[in-house]
Amino acid sequence: MLTVGADGKIMVRRCLVAWRPFRIFVLGIGFFTLCFLMTSLGGQFSAKRLGDSPFTIRTEVMGALESRGVLRRMSDMLEMLMKRMDILARLENSTDFHKGDEARFPLDRFQPAAGLMERIQAIAQNVSDIAIKVDQILRNSLLNGKAVEGRRDQCEVPRDPKYPDCAGKVEWMRARWTSDPCYAFFGVDGTECSFLIYLSEVEWFCPPLPWRNRTAALPSPPPLPRVQAAFRSDLARLLELIGTGKESLSFMKKRIRHLAQQWLRAARRLKQKLKGRQRDQKHILIHIGFLTEESGDVFSPRVLKGGPLGEMVQWADILAALFLLGHSLRVTVSLKELQSHLGVPPGRGNCPLTNPLPFDLIYTDYHGLQQMKQHMGLSFKKYRCRVRVIDTFGTEPAYNHEEYATLRGYRTNWGYWNLQPTQFMTMFPHTPDNSFMGFVSEELNKTERQFIKSNKVSSMAVVYGKEASIWKGKEKFLAILNKYMEIHGTVYYETQRPPEVPAFVKNHGLLPQHEFQQLLRKAKLFIGFGFPYEGPAPLEAIANGCVFLQARFDPPHSSLNHEFFRGKPTSREVSSQHPYAEDFIGKPHVWTVDYNNSEEFEAAIKTIMRTQVDPYLPYEYTCEGMLERIHAYIQHQDFCTTSSPPLPPKAKSPAMQSPPSPLALSPNATHLVWSPSASRDPHAWPPVDSLQVWVSETRHACTETCRRRGLVCEPTFFRFLNKKEVFLQLSITCDSTEYEMNHLYPAVAENVHECYLQKEPLLFSCAGYNTKYRRLCPCRDYRKGQVALCRDCL
Repeated sequence: MLTVGADGKIMVRRCLVAWRPFRIFVLGIGFFTLCFLMTSLGGQFSAKRLGDSPFTIRTEVMGALESRGVLRRMSDMLEMLMKRMDILARLENSTDFHKGDEARFPLDRFQPAAGLMERIQAIAQNVSDIAIKVDQILRNSLLNGKAVEGRRDQCEVPRDPKYPDCAGKVEWMRARWTSDPCYAFFGVDGTECSFLIYLSEVEWFCPPLPWRNRTAALPSPPPLPRVQAAFRSDLARLLELIGTGKESLSFMKKRIRHLAQQWLRAARRLKQKLKGRQRDQKHILIHIGFLTEESGDVFSPRVLKGGPLGEMVQWADILAALFLLGHSLRVTVSLKELQSHLGVPPGRGNCPLTNPLPFDLIYTDYHGLQQMKQHMGLSFKKYRCRVRVIDTFGTEPAYNHEEYATLRGYRTNWGYWNLQPTQFMTMFPHTPDNSFMGFVSEELNKTERQFIKSNKVSSMAVVYGKEASIWKGKEKFLAILNKYMEIHGTVYYETQRPPEVPAFVKNHGLLPQHEFQQLLRKAKLFIGFGFPYEGPAPLEAIANGCVFLQARFDPPHSSLNHEFFRGKPTSREVSSQHPYAEDFIGKPHVWTVDYNNSEEFEAAIKTIMRTQVDPYLPYEYTCEGMLERIHAYIQHQDFCTTSSPPLPPKAKSPAMQSPPSPLALSPNATHLVWSPSASRDPHAWPPVDSLQVWVSETRHACTETCRRRGLVCEPTFFRFLNKKEVFLQLSITCDSTEYEMNHLYPAVAENVHECYLQKEPLLFSCAGYNTKYRRLCPCRDYRKGQVALCRDCL
């Protein structure tokens, strides 16, 4: 029998008073032990998660080795607590403190003690058992870790003929993997294995490592069904997407608001025309690169100072059209936003994107294209087929093909992208090699048209040119014009009248768009002085009932003789200030004369004053025309899945001869057409039935050859012409036939009977001519007022 003194009793009573919080403490120890076990064991298994780096195993195993000692110490601690609790229990049985003053401590507060002791003992036993199991798991993990570590230290560069660049890429990584933080982001740490893992799983220059197959990611779930695009009836959401903070953005939003009702009416008409046809909704990124701070954004500060607005007019109209067609849009005007939307990894842009590109299409410009190339790494090459480049003056195939442009002297600061030429989208249809995007001009209703006709001032002229420099040296023309007409200008100035503008000119300063249109509705003549080239203003003037008078260029302006075109990726010869107005509209709305001939210039003014014209706007520059065109491009242009034409044959055997030509001689024997007996691909666009093959004159490009026959050149049809049999069908004698890389081929040098076929499909081009060759030209019909689309293309 253990006897306890007074001090001992006091101590026991204090222990029992503190028993409840002690129970909480013990339970807390147990809970902590459980959490610790879950973390430690979970770490062992999480190291084997799909797609994790093998280096994770080594780190987490080392942590678990330390945790094994902790588990043993916790087991010992619980055993010690159990022994001390046993001593306290015996003290309780030997005392009668439940009597007297201590009666205020109810017995039921201590009755659970025995059960708690049993629980503590069970926990201690479980911890001991778990420690043994953890020890076994850790031993196995260490063995596996050593095996992986051995592989990690023993990786060799595979010699696989399917991956010929692997060794060179590994060598490059050894020397430069620290040059960009993005490599470390993807797990590269300077070891051979990390190089091979990166080059096989992030990039694709090396074969997959066999021992990595066990951790390969599970196949991704099938894509969700496509949402159908539905025409929208409100532009408010688009205005929010465009954002704020720049004068250029404010200008575009004002334009969209001003034309909102015309856009909505056009959308309703196109919806009726399509008759409920199914259209997949596209996820589209619009990145306006020239408005980013990184590109300089020289446009925004000049919006209110007479700067060029043509690009912003076109972008505003593209945004409105894409939105009304029902597609999902993201709009960016900053590099940071572009990187975020694309999923660019941290670093300097040498690595691919972190995730698959979330956009079906990307509309951008040359500045944005350069930014994407700098920050997308190899992903740019993978996804460039989804890009559409808004390109004011166009990019010809000879400048687009990097190798050819370098060898033949066509290299410029804006070319060599190796895109499909129709991925470039122009403001005017000046080269069929590119897609015609365009813009819109405001349409007039019947009341407005009648008002304009009855209120025209036949002796009023407005000069095309908001910058004072355009007026410099034009005193002679202005003096002649002043003899017959009152001259108005809209030249920007801040405080003093520009000295380049003569005193007899009534200068209104820079006008808001609606006031400028009111001025055009009164004027009889809108006159250009040769610059700017191919802007939207002449079409707006013609749409408001003006006659446009412009200068003829002799010789034509081009990159060979004019500084403005030097460096642009085109050899196009511009015969006037606005070739579209000259070629597609013409008299009586457009007069093109020699300004160096004073008599011709003065005679034109007199004739124009007597000529009555109605407001005129080509259908392709209406809201409906632009919606129709963009709809067709989105539905039918696919540069990611379209197969390239076959490479030129190499000494084929008779059994390997190419299939017969699908073309046949036309009834009048002047050209070739698609043979009625030839098969037709129902998904081909444009439809092959629209094809006509003509042979050019020696001084004519295919563009001119087709135009002279009321047709338009169609570059996607070149693949049907690039066959030796076609020369025979056209009765062209070929003593020899060669495959070469030349943007004028297929063609024939008739004086020596040498025929040439195209070796590089990216060089098929409607543009270009040489006095040595007659070219084979693929032409097609087109819809009235819509040159971009054939009659059956919608």
